[in-house]
Amino acid sequence: MTSAPLPPGILPSQAIDGLIQHGAITSQTAFDKDQVQPASLDLRLGERAWRVRASFLPGLGRKVTERLKDVAMHQLDLTQGAVFEKGCVYIAELQERLKLPAGIAARANPKSSTGRVDVFVRLLTDHSRLFDDVAESYDGPMYVEIAPQTFSVLARTGTRLNQLRLKRGEPQHLSTTSVGVDLTMDLAGFRGRRHAGVIDLDKEDGHDPRDFWEPLEPRHGELLLDPGEFYILASKQAVNIPVMQAAEMTPIDPSVGEFRVHYAGFFDPGFGAEETQSVGSKGVLEVRSHETPFLLEDGQTVARLVFEPLTEMPKRLYGQDGSHYQGQGLKLSKHFKAWV
Repeated sequence: MTSAPLPPGILPSQAIDGLIQHGAITSQTAFDKDQVQPASLDLRLGERAWRVRASFLPGLGRKVTERLKDVAMHQLDLTQGAVFEKGCVYIAELQERLKLPAGIAARANPKSSTGRVDVFVRLLTDHSRLFDDVAESYDGPMYVEIAPQTFSVLARTGTRLNQLRLKRGEPQHLSTTSVGVDLTMDLAGFRGRRHAGVIDLDKEDGHDPRDFWEPLEPRHGELLLDPGEFYILASKQAVNIPVMQAAEMTPIDPSVGEFRVHYAGFFDPGFGAEETQSVGSKGVLEVRSHETPFLLEDGQTVARLVFEPLTEMPKRLYGQDGSHYQGQGLKLSKHFKAWV
């Protein structure tokens, strides 16, 4: 009797643990106990990073290290900690390495705390023509492009900036519409201060938010987005990720407005769900206007939440062991003290 084929979908925590145990995911150092999330794996910076003069993709047939020779300006030692300056681009090694089995691919996304301080982060793998997407059966190292936009940040070996979601096959998207659930915007929020100090990305509750943010004062149900400015806003709707699904926030169609929303797009199963007693959790969105000012209206559609099934029920759900963002309303990243 042959066993039923495994269903397509996003791999839950126990399947990620299995990949680690079987050597499909390895690391230069021991994995942290909390590194595996309900439907994703946190990735950690390695020992070296390079300031580069331009972003790049290696392309088919080339390795990241080969392209680095063309664009690297100087090397940073992350074991001692290093400042990544705003307006600059860096490439850093990751501690984790992949040797994916047939049928397993992956996709990366910045962690929520990374997106909320306006650090643009993208995964790089050898021979790739796309950021963040890891091809099926990929065997090789991983790197991360780091480009702080508003604040300079301090990071070191072991700092977690992005996360990896692994999947089997091509699961069909699940949603209440053909493509996803649209989210609308509440205009109460914060704007990043342009000439603030350095944010230590491993220091929780350690920064005074007034040194880095100013509260917004929308008028007449409108907010003018200035080009080059960074905003933290929240969705009007509560977000609920069922326990057998994972979701990703995707950019809205540019035809509805020339602005970017939500750098960090992964939502793990259980976020805002009744099972985790967190009904009412909002989606916090990172917003940046493009080349022209844009007048954002209260309740305007700004992003779309797209759902995918898990291959099986995860053994742990988002927020069960504590989380900075479960049950959140409008909230800055974990690096800041509460706004009093």
